[in-house]
Amino acid sequence: MTATALDGQPLDEEQHDDRFTELLRRLSRQSVVKHFDAYADVDWDHPDNAIDPRDPRWELDSGNGLADTDWYRSLPAETRARIGLHGITSNMKAGLQFENVLKRGLLEYAFRLPDGSPEFRYVYHEVIEEAQHSLMFQEFVNRTGLETPGLPWELRLGSRNVVGLARRFPALFFVFVLGGEDPIDHVQRTVLRSDKDIHPLLERIMRIHVTEEARHLSFARSYLRTNVPKLASWRRRAMAMQAPLVLATEASVMLRPPRHLVRTYGVPDAVLREAYGPGSPARQNAKDSLRKVRNLLVELDLVTQPAKRLWRRLGIWDEA
Repeated sequence: MTATALDGQPLDEEQHDDRFTELLRRLSRQSVVKHFDAYADVDWDHPDNAIDPRDPRWELDSGNGLADTDWYRSLPAETRARIGLHGITSNMKAGLQFENVLKRGLLEYAFRLPDGSPEFRYVYHEVIEEAQHSLMFQEFVNRTGLETPGLPWELRLGSRNVVGLARRFPALFFVFVLGGEDPIDHVQRTVLRSDKDIHPLLERIMRIHVTEEARHLSFARSYLRTNVPKLASWRRRAMAMQAPLVLATEASVMLRPPRHLVRTYGVPDAVLREAYGPGSPARQNAKDSLRKVRNLLVELDLVTQPAKRLWRRLGIWDEA
């Protein structure tokens, strides 16, 4: 598919570049006008923001996967709340570690940008905003008192390779960015739109996060729309096959309970299969969380027939 202007005519390379440059300037202005500080804009010590692991507002929502099992529903209310809080804590720890990799990659990418590049300024705005998010997430983790390793060891081990992609293969690096940011953005927006009674501290953190992540997602998508058509054919073929592997791995980390949580609360294997196996609502939620990046890759002709078979094998393809 070829990107088009408002009048329906195809965009040429120069028009793509002009639109990307204007977007970067607009995003940079927005980062100045509307940004948040992890401590100035979150009242951590307000009594309403105190974290009590027995608070029923931490319980998992229906549709989470585990929440819909008889095993979870049969647990005492305090245990259900603690599992929910521990899951949020684990996601925040994994999120700040992901953002650590993201920031290092963005700095690696910016290191080689020429003077006068509008990308340089925006990338540094994003690094600053992600650093504030990491401070928020770590403060929340600290205040729960619950231990969590965050990302699985194999992903922590491979983080240096991801950072290197920002230099060697930036287009694939920005697929990694979308794979980490889109699923959690989807989850947080779904929760914020729901009628769930959300703990005020969690709600404040999520609203700050989705506000600024909207800019980060816009940048990554526009980067790919502008630069993927310029790639050599062998690079495009490589992206087509590697993208679903990256996305499936990241969605699994964000949307399934981590191994340490399964061990801590003794979640039976049969319950995990029921909650997250083929045909489960949680599996569909994972597909839904990747819809935007999946549609973008289709738009960019990066879902070839061999790649689509891989998407299906990994359980993240959705014909819709």
